[in-house]
This record gives sequence, C-alpha cells and structure tokens, in this order.
Amino acid sequence: MTTTALAAETGAADRAGTAGAARSLALPGTARAAADARRFVRATLTDWAARRPPGAERLDGRLMDEAVLLVSELVTNAVVHAGTDVDVRCRLDADGLTVEVADRHPTRPVCGPHHGALPGGAGHGLQLVGAVATSWGITYDRAAKCVWFRLATAAPEPGTDRAPGHVPAARTAPDDAPAHRPEGPDGGYRPAPGRDLADTGGAYPDPDAPAAARPAAGYADAAYGAGSYSDTSYGYAAPGPGTSGAAAEWITHGAPTFLAEASDLLSGPLDADRIASLAAQLAVPRLADWCAVWLYDGEAGGPVPGTAGGDEPPRLAHVWHSRESLIDPLRLALEKAPPPGAPSQSCATDGSAVPWAWPEGADGAETAAEPEAPGSHLGAALACPLISGGLRLGTVLLGRSGLPRFPDAAVGLSEDLCRRVARAVATARAYSRQERISRVLQRRLLPHGRAQVPGVASAVVYEPRAGAWAGGDFWDLFDAGDGRWCFALGDVCGSGPEAAAVTGLARPVLRLLARDGFDVGAVLDRLNETMAREAADSVAAVAAAVAAEAGVQSSVGLRDEGEQARFLSLLYGEIVPHPDGSGGIRCTLASAGHPLPLVLGTDGAVRVVAAPQMLLGVVGDATYESEAFDLAPGETLLCVTDGVTERRSGRNQFDDDDGLARTLAACAGLPATGIAEHIRRAVHGFSPTPPDDDLALLVLQALPEGRTEGATG
Repeated sequence: MTTTALAAETGAADRAGTAGAARSLALPGTARAAADARRFVRATLTDWAARRPPGAERLDGRLMDEAVLLVSELVTNAVVHAGTDVDVRCRLDADGLTVEVADRHPTRPVCGPHHGALPGGAGHGLQLVGAVATSWGITYDRAAKCVWFRLATAAPEPGTDRAPGHVPAARTAPDDAPAHRPEGPDGGYRPAPGRDLADTGGAYPDPDAPAAARPAAGYADAAYGAGSYSDTSYGYAAPGPGTSGAAAEWITHGAPTFLAEASDLLSGPLDADRIASLAAQLAVPRLADWCAVWLYDGEAGGPVPGTAGGDEPPRLAHVWHSRESLIDPLRLALEKAPPPGAPSQSCATDGSAVPWAWPEGADGAETAAEPEAPGSHLGAALACPLISGGLRLGTVLLGRSGLPRFPDAAVGLSEDLCRRVARAVATARAYSRQERISRVLQRRLLPHGRAQVPGVASAVVYEPRAGAWAGGDFWDLFDAGDGRWCFALGDVCGSGPEAAAVTGLARPVLRLLARDGFDVGAVLDRLNETMAREAADSVAAVAAAVAAEAGVQSSVGLRDEGEQARFLSLLYGEIVPHPDGSGGIRCTLASAGHPLPLVLGTDGAVRVVAAPQMLLGVVGDATYESEAFDLAPGETLLCVTDGVTERRSGRNQFDDDDGLARTLAACAGLPATGIAEHIRRAVHGFSPTPPDDDLALLVLQALPEGRTEGATG
C-alpha cells in the first residue's frame, strides 16, 4: 500500500463497554485514496474474520462488500470535496462494525441528497450510505469532519431487513455439516448439501446431482461473487424468479465494488497483453469457469458490423481456466477452431454480449456435443466484444460449465467489465503507439555511430533524464572530408519534444555546413542566424498577441507556448591529425554559451582551452571566434553539457570549486572509455537522487605515435 499507514490493534472498551477491535489508516488526499481505503478495509475485516475478536463471528462476505463499497464512496467524497488528507478508522464490537472517514476541512459541508445537486452527477454517496448502512451520521469538531456508518453484525429478526433497501441475509449451514462430498468423476471436489462454496476451494456443485444433493439455495459466495444455486444457475449473482435474496444483494452491493476494484486494477498496466491477462483473471472464477481474450494488433482494429475495419485476424492473447490443468486443452481447442472472426460480425456495435458455441474439447476430452450449438449440456459461452472509440479492439469469451445459458444479470455484469477492459486496452494501444513513435524519432535524433578518427580514441556518454520523451542534449562526431573530422556537443534550452525538434534541425545543418568547407566560426555564424530568425518569429508572435488584446489586426500568426524558439548552447570543433605521423592532432573549436572544454595533460594537469561566447539564437548578427591548439599524444579533451556541471546535491553543484577539473585530474593514465565511465559514475554518485537533466559527455584522446584505436565505449 503506497500510503503512510498507522494501524493499531486495541482491546479498549467502546461506548457500550463491550471489548472490540479497531484499526486506522492515514491517507493522502490523492486519486489513489479510495483504492487504498478499499484495500485497507477488506484486509482488516479479513484479518478479523480469521482472528475472531468479539463481533467477528458474522463478518461474512456480504458485510465486507458493503463496507468496502461505502468506504469507497465516503473517501472519494472527502477527497473530491474537502481536498485534504483522509483518516479511515474501523471499529468492531459484539453488535456491529463502525467505519469512520474523517477529513481536515470541518467547515465544508458533506455533499449528500439534502445539500443540492453537484455538477457531473456527483453527491450521491450518502444516498447509498443511507440505503445500505444500519445507521450513519456526521460529526464536526474544530480540526476535522467525520462521516461514519454502522453495519450490524447481530442476526436480524426473522423476516425483517437490517435497513431500508436491504435483502435478508443469506441462510447459513449447520456448523457440523460436512465440508465436501467424495471426489467427483473429474477429480474435483463437490460441495456437500448446505455447505458454503467458499469452503470448497472453488469446486462447483454437480449439475447432474439431485436437487437434495445440491447446496442450499440462497447461500452467498463472497469469494466468487456468487449467491444463488438453482437448477439453472450458480456461481454468480443471478437474481430472478427462484433465486435467493443473497444473489440480488450481491448484484446490488457486491458487483459495484467488484467493478470499482477492476477499474483500479485495469488502469495500472500500459501493455495490452498484461491487460488481457488481468481481465481473464478478474473474470475467473467470479463470472466464469474460463476466459479467453483475443486482441487485434493492427492500427485500424478489427471489423465492426456496419463500419470499416482491418483485415488482420485477431490473436489469442490470453487463456485462463479455474482449473489450471485445463488451460492448455482449452487453448488448443480455441486455436484449432476459433470462433469466426473470434467473434466479429455477430456481435453488436455497442459492445453487447452474445451467446457463443461451447468449444469442442475445451474440457480436455473429445465429446460428441455439437460445437455449433450455443448452450450445449457442457456449458454456456458468452462473447463480449471489446469496442472503444468506434474500433473493435478484441473479444472476450467467457465459459461456464453446466449452464444452458448465462443469466441476464451475469451478462450485464460481464458487459460492464468488458467495457472497462476495452477502455484499458485502448489506452494501452495509444501509449504503445506514442512510445513506438518516440523510439523511432529518438533514434533519428541520435547519430548512427561515431567516426573512427586516425590517431584518436573516443568515448561518449549520453543519458536523457529519466522519463524524458527525448533528450535536449545531443552529440556528433563525423568525417567532414579533406582529412578533417568534426565534433559537436549541444544543449537546447528546455526539454521534451520541442527541444528535440531543435536537435533534429541543428545536427543536419552542422554536417551540411562542415562538409561544404565552412570553418568552425563560419558554421556557428550561420547556425546562429537560423536560430535568431526563429527567436524573431517568437517576438513577432508576442507583438501579435498584444495587438490582438488591443483590438488591432495583425498579420502575424500566434504561436502556442510550446512552439516558441529555443536557444542553443553548442561546443563545436574540428580535428586534423598531424600529417607527419608523429602522433597528436590539431584541434580548432568554439564554445557558444556552453560549459568550457577541458584538456587533461599527461602529467595530470587540467587546463581550459576555449573562451565563453554568446548562446546561439540570442543576437542575430553575432560573430563567433574559434581557437586552435595541439593535443599531444596521451592528452585528453573532455566536453560536457550542463547536466554534468550543474548536477545538484542540496545547494551544491558538481562543478563547484572546480569539481569537474578535479574529477578529470584523477583520471590521469586512463583510456578514453575509462575516463568517460569514471566521470559518469562521479556525476551519478554526487547525489542520491537520479539526475533531473540530460547527461552527455564526449571524450577525445590523442594516441601515441603509430598506435590506432577505433571508437569505443
């Protein structure tokens, strides 16, 4: 649980003087508060049911579902309308369960049925509390407001409900009733007459057994979302003629909790296959004995009746069965003879489910059943299309043994679940599509490789900050022709796709100008003119905005904030190996608003080899001067971005008191790759938190005479 919890088990007396138990939880007022509160209440009541403190004797699945549902409503109400942290407290005594939800905004009223309508249909939480709880109320003090409700655990009077709108509690079986019948012919245990299915570990009643040998009708199965066992249905809520009140109660109170928790779980993964796996495990065994999920991988989705769809067939993404030994036979049966369109044309465009043929061989044995006959004596199957945004994303196929058909209530609940699955799959597909586009574009923003410079060893470290779409830092090392090799290390002001777009412009321009024979200063001059024109367009856009505010027409179009021009810091240079073969290189470079490069001598001394100049794009007519120097054999040139020099730890920066120079001096005698790795580790180790900026560095090391080494690292 991702919250700060304060849980305490007490035996203090309550108001009536009866010993009980209590637990509390502090929750931050975030979107996760309701989900954390549901998990806390369910875990608390489950633990109490196992430990059996006073009052826990009647903590059944129905009461747990009601408590989880109501606490979810109250916590959501508190977070949305009070906007503060929330405290949840559960108290159990011999007569009932009390749950309190307190927020820190006592002067703001609780929104309920008597406080007027709220936008968007909100404000109905207390109507639900009033309908379900035995009693409820609101308590104010100076620092907090508390909404509480109470659910009675004492046995109700015969023939009466516990509260308005309640269905009588499910009948219970004698404590001395046997837990199981002998093992069935398929190897599974069968529930004994009158015994709760929850005690059987998930086995189902024998549909061919006489009525007297079946579980007593009306016994609630909290674990499976079940409630009614009749001649035609069992295992899920199926209210209707001849079914029990517990089934109707679960579909009214338990099903909303199930769907709420399903929504929370499905909103987490951003991978369609993981969502398919999760959907199958949510459906089994609450709604079905087995579940199969097909997904379309194409951008257009699958065919939807009455609409244009893709031709690519769906793939079977996941299969799940309540009996794991039958998963492989079921998958084989579905792969051999998948439903036509899996299924497609016969399903409605609104996501409505339709009966489907029971797959032949799904139980692991060949049968003589007609596969094309929905609702054979083997069981019932239900096909639910996954439709979102007008696209068919896949199909969920549910199967339940021993049923001629799925009850209407189970069909409706399955459709609700599949609509949530479809939305989750659509979100995952959109995320995957954007991630794929991002990867492709980012690969285009990076050079395909480093040129191998004769007599020079090189190494590069390039790490976009965690979670970045693409880095604003960039580097390059390429052959410019005529015995010249050029290098660049740049940093676009800003981050994200807008900064990456400038990166995608700067590198090709640098390569083009360099290969056209322009020297270092001329290359920067021309790139600066381009950047300055972008900045001038931004100034004109601001002027247009002012003119529009004053009611004056302007011919300049307005730019969005994300389209504003970006300035660029750049370290650019060229290297020429000495033609006499004596080793070493001639280096010419210029720094435009960039951290200055350093040279590490063979004696461990570090020196700066450039002067600071203006950022590119600030002043259109600025001129840039280059500086030339020799890099002797064994000497190393280090170029970094401000992600290295400005790496923070508290109030300190990595380059404070020449921190970068001291780190480089400690690298004397290391090869280029060793120097790059040493500095990378030093930057990461400077602070316990991950870097909050892109990290890039380029190392060029002149090799001794006669030695050659390709680009490494």
